[in-house]
Amino acid sequence: MFERWGNIVLRTRWWIIAAGLALVVAGATWGAGVFGALTGGGYDDPDSESNRAAAAIAEQLGTRDPELVVLWSAPGPVDSPQVREAVAAAVARIRAQSDVEQVASYLDPGASPAFVSTDKRATYAAVYLRARDEDGQTEALHRIEPAFAAAGLRTQVGGLVAFSDEAATQTEKDITRAEIFSLPVLLVLLVLIFRGLIAALSPLVIGGIAILGAFVAVRALTYVTDISVFAINVITLLGLGMAVDYSLFVVSRFREELAGGADVPVAVRTTVATAGRTVMVSGLTIVLALSSLLIFPQPFLGGMAIGGMAAVLVAMLAALTVLPASLALLGRRIDKLRIPWPGRAARGAVGGEAWARVAHSVMRRPVLYVVGVLAVLVAFAAPFLRVEFGGFDERVLPPGSEARVVGATLDTRFPGGGSDPINVVVQGTAGDLADRVAALPDVTGAAVTAQRGDATLITVTYAEGLSGAESRDVVAGIRGLSRPAGTEVLVGGRPAIDLDLLESLSDRLPWMALIMAVATMLLLFLAFGSVLLPVKAVLMNAVSIGASFGVVVWIFQEGHFEGLLRYESTGFIEPSNMILVLAVLFGLATDYEVFLLSRVREEWDRTGDNTTAVATGLQRTGGIITAAALLLITVVAGFATGGVTVIKTIGVGMIVAIVIDATLVRALLVPATMRLLGRWNWWAPGVLGRFYARHGIHETERAVREDERSRESARAVP
Repeated sequence: MFERWGNIVLRTRWWIIAAGLALVVAGATWGAGVFGALTGGGYDDPDSESNRAAAAIAEQLGTRDPELVVLWSAPGPVDSPQVREAVAAAVARIRAQSDVEQVASYLDPGASPAFVSTDKRATYAAVYLRARDEDGQTEALHRIEPAFAAAGLRTQVGGLVAFSDEAATQTEKDITRAEIFSLPVLLVLLVLIFRGLIAALSPLVIGGIAILGAFVAVRALTYVTDISVFAINVITLLGLGMAVDYSLFVVSRFREELAGGADVPVAVRTTVATAGRTVMVSGLTIVLALSSLLIFPQPFLGGMAIGGMAAVLVAMLAALTVLPASLALLGRRIDKLRIPWPGRAARGAVGGEAWARVAHSVMRRPVLYVVGVLAVLVAFAAPFLRVEFGGFDERVLPPGSEARVVGATLDTRFPGGGSDPINVVVQGTAGDLADRVAALPDVTGAAVTAQRGDATLITVTYAEGLSGAESRDVVAGIRGLSRPAGTEVLVGGRPAIDLDLLESLSDRLPWMALIMAVATMLLLFLAFGSVLLPVKAVLMNAVSIGASFGVVVWIFQEGHFEGLLRYESTGFIEPSNMILVLAVLFGLATDYEVFLLSRVREEWDRTGDNTTAVATGLQRTGGIITAAALLLITVVAGFATGGVTVIKTIGVGMIVAIVIDATLVRALLVPATMRLLGRWNWWAPGVLGRFYARHGIHETERAVREDERSRESARAVP
């Protein structure tokens, strides 16, 4: 199959290059319009009870939480004539804006004392916007912002819309800075790894095609479905990251074949048949892992999934078409502009004597390596047992950011600050529901605050200082109360939103894990013809990801390295970001597993000796996997230095996972377990063995015949 594809690439290389250039042009022009076609983030389940409660409160009671909070800080008391006049003028300008539906302030008759700070030197206005969708509200904020200023007062803007806008702007800055930082460093590392400028440029070219091609694919999909703006983040990350991985693997194999004496056409065919097969299996496993995110109702996760799948697919296709076509045209000129470097020659695989020594050491003492590595991984994973999940708030923004300052000021300087109330909307007879809610543990008050027709709003307050889990228990307690027949009760507010998010994610998480595990095991069986290796790969992925999650909890939940990483711990982990990291890391871990097993399987087919095959496979791919990990860390590093804590968490989590996976797991634990399993590595009973021989993902027809011979050998399992 892949050998035939290599021949097709050789014959049509100019057409393939032309098609690649056309895709680049389309991506840079039409595809760039994807930025204006994407929708807002969307972290919540649109059908959750908390969202339905918010909609019912707005539609039936005409009240809701304000979209914006304009905070004015005064040098003197806010009830002085000068301050009142300045605030009144600003409120009048805000009310006059066509985007504004309503404004509430301390100047309104009968206004709540909560509008004035306890020290009487600050006040705020609650601004309600006409737009209901996130994009429309953000646009409205930008239009009306000049009206907020009050003469002689310090003006700051907060609220959910301002927070979301500032988080999106900061994230965009972080990603731009990450790209500016990573690309030059990436090029330097590629030059050092390939020891030649021409070879080093190939991953960047494929990365550009992957990103621009994904822009085209995602924009086309926006005509049939809404896609979150967060798709752009993962396109940049995985498009460039996977392009680097695949290019490194393909170019290294091509140069290895040239160094072995093959002419250019033979080197291209062999590269496509071997490395090309590996790239396809890797790409499909990552795409299937990301597809598991589509079962979640949160638009944030769906957008990330679509963007990531598009980027990986385009990177995979480019590595199977444009890259080998370019190698066919370049031939031995791939080694031009070589960089002098002591040690091995520029040609050949990324590897060397160091990996030979590691391989032989692991083969001699596999039990020691298995026990030692597992002990380290369990120690890393232990903090995950203490994980506390919760929604994010303004503290995820950098210190000093405006929305964060406003949120902190309202919490600490205004009456009733520090906790978000729970909203209970009753459609029908409320009866004594407020009294029964007030009697629940940790509830400090439950009062009817709005009523219209048969709709009633009960605002519930609870003890200050409750943890996120305890406030969610209050919500669960309210939802567990009995209600009169024919009455609908919906519970909303921030604690309810967090509870609904956690329940939505936890309900679907087992299905996500099942999809990833089954898809990975099926693909790995088709690629390697083994029953045990796919199961072992899934277990190795779980161990690796568990260790990285433990480190994330230790750092971000428990507050270690706050000064070094420049963040403030919230005491919990935002769960939807961890779900995203789980899918990405599962795909990346399988990527490295495929790189290693492909070469081991190739040597097993050639020699029939398991120990030799594992040792040779590690020696040949250990350097490539390590180099790929280093390059991917460079791509991800900008995320870890970002100003938004949730993005920083993703970056640090991925870096930790990549380091653990590429060193402890793939370089030591996997080879050691394969050494202990011996011929059982390649066991496939009866019908499964015959199925693989006929329908497996083979390099060539010759590989099918070699598989038949290797299966005969594997039947004699000691």
